[in-house]
Formats: sequence, C-alpha cells, structure tokens
Amino acid sequence: MEKLVSCDTFVVLQNHTKNGVVFGKNSDRPQGEVQEIVYVPATTSSEPVKCTYIEVESSGNTKAVILSKPNWMWGAEMGSNECGVAIGNEAIWTKDMGDENEKKLLGMDLVRLGLERSSNATEALEVITSLLEKYGQGGPCSNTDAEFSYYNSFLIADPNTAWVLETNGKHWAAEQVTSGYRNISNNLSITNKIDRSSEGLIDYAKSKGLWNGSDEFNFALVFGGSGDLGNRYKAGQKLLEKHSSANNFRETDMFTILRDTESDICRSCNDAFPTQSSQVSTLTNNKPSVHWFTGTPDTSKSVFKPFIFTPNAVISKHTQCLEGIVPHNLYKLHSEAMKKGPEVLNLLRNMEEDCVKELEKLTESIGSDLSEVDDLLKDCVETEIKFYR
Repeated sequence: MEKLVSCDTFVVLQNHTKNGVVFGKNSDRPQGEVQEIVYVPATTSSEPVKCTYIEVESSGNTKAVILSKPNWMWGAEMGSNECGVAIGNEAIWTKDMGDENEKKLLGMDLVRLGLERSSNATEALEVITSLLEKYGQGGPCSNTDAEFSYYNSFLIADPNTAWVLETNGKHWAAEQVTSGYRNISNNLSITNKIDRSSEGLIDYAKSKGLWNGSDEFNFALVFGGSGDLGNRYKAGQKLLEKHSSANNFRETDMFTILRDTESDICRSCNDAFPTQSSQVSTLTNNKPSVHWFTGTPDTSKSVFKPFIFTPNAVISKHTQCLEGIVPHNLYKLHSEAMKKGPEVLNLLRNMEEDCVKELEKLTESIGSDLSEVDDLLKDCVETEIKFYR
C-alpha cells in the first residue's frame, strides 16, 4: 500500500473566533474502509483496557466520548470528550523509522485513550505521552495491508488552548498554541519552539547521528529531513488565514475548509485515500460545546450533524457497524444517493444550515437542563436517512 498522502487537522483559537476554540479534522483512510460514529459513556473499571493490539492498565474512571473511528479498530481517528477536549491524529514518517510494524499502540488508540482519561488539553498531552513512552507505538494501521504502518502527530484542543504533539518512536516534542491558528498534516511541523519534550530527546538525536550538537535543534529538520511542510499544509495555512482574518471564525468556516477540494484537503471517493469522515467542534467554557460529524465519505458531498454531551445522550444505530455488518446504514445509503445526483445533497445542506442557526440560538439560551438535546445527533442522522430513502 502506498503511503497515506492526506489527512489534515486544524484549530483556531479565541482571538480569531466568534466564540470559543474551533477544531476540525478530515480523516483520510484507505478506499473502502468504513468509519463509524460511536458514543461511549463514562465508565468505572479496574480491568485492563484491550486496545487494537495490546492491553494497557486501567485508569479507573473514564470520560464520556464521541468518536469517529475505523470500524475494525478500538481506537479513533478523532473525537471529543465531555470536558470539551478534542483530538485528531496524522500519519507521519521520519528518518528514524524503527519497529513501527510491531504491534503496540496505534496512534488512533492514543487518541481515544487521551480523550477517555483527560479533563483538558494539557492533561490529554500528558496521558498520551506517558502511554507512548511506556508502551510505544506501532502495528498495522490497515486491516487489509499488514505492512501499512506509521508514526503519529496529534492536535489536541480544549476551550482555552491547544497542543501540537509530534513523535518519533517513543520520543516526542510538543508545541503549545495559545492564540492564532494552527494546522498539521502528514509531516513534522514543530521546529525550534518546543514547549515540552521527552526526556533525553536531544541526546537520542545525537546518538543516532541525526543532529551534530552545534546547529540549532530543529525537531522537524532533525527527524523529518527536508523541512518542506508540503502543499496541503501550506494550503491549509492559507485557508485558515483567509477565513479567520475578520476574527469571526466559526464552525461554518471550518466546514468550508474541510470541503476544499482544490487543495486536496477534501478527497473524493475515487481517491486511493478518500476523506472517510470529518469532525468540527466548537469548544466553549460558558455554554455547551457542539461537535459536528459527517460519518460519510467526501466532505464536499456530506453533511455535518451535531452532537452535545448530556447525561442521557443517545446516538443513532445507523452510524455504527452493529453485529459486524459493514458498511453501516448511513454510509451505504449515502453512497447510493450520491450516484443519483446533487438534488438530495442540496436539500441536506439546507438542513445543515438551518441546524447551525437553530443550535446557535439554543446554546445561547439553554440552561443546565440539557435533556432537550439528548437525541440531537440521533434525530439529525435519522432525518438524513429519510432523505436517502
């Protein structure tokens, strides 16, 4: 299998937004792989956690999470938790690739573990890096190609801050983002602004002959090589600059960025690695955070549906591969409908626009009783299903 050539994650901080922090990700995965949207309630257990390939020790209590995940693995490409933390990961390859085919923790496992075990972005960073150092990362990242594996970078956000985390085996560097905007793609992007790192990182680079000990330590150059951030990364930066220039960036601007086909940020179903699902989250302190998911391929031909964490949240069975049936119903019906023309999509886009407006009003006025949005994602998914039928 060829290297994954897509996947982009974005964040826009409060000084450029209308409200809160806006996070977004396109998940580009092998053609034919199905991504499901699942909700996992908070739990309490002392039993070890069985991830995709290995077990890790229990954390005791976990947070409720909403995940967009390949149906065959335990981990997730992206998701959010009840505390307003959102995480997405990217595939990266470094000059120091080692035993990445050995079955350890996948980057997607680390996304889910970070969400389940953290109450803010900094804590999520600490969870992911401690597990990375203890268990390592590696293993097939496809259920159809045992040789397809990679290291990972992560973008972690909450209503107040964001972190970029980039890795090389068990070693890592992290950059905190407190204002402006940031994106990551399938390359190392942390240079000399390293706010946290693994112990012995510089000595390790020296011992491997990756750094001469006298030049300025630049993480991307030392472990990545060329320092070229790639066309998609650069295009993503330009789109963020354009849409945030009025300091009024909102979820619909992130929808637009994730639907950009000219830059290859959004990839069609005919691509070897199509955009299989997308997420946008508006992370706020003073009102409920809203998390939007497509659950279907090609963001430019999909619609975002909202989810809000409540004590009794329910999602639709149509986004899940129940009893091993693949693809899930939403994926199947969406694929069939897209062959018939744009009429249904136009109707659904109108529904998406109305939903954005209604939720904006609702979240401004809603109090502590969130019961009226228990079924929010379920209702939107089932409305979409009715359009397809």
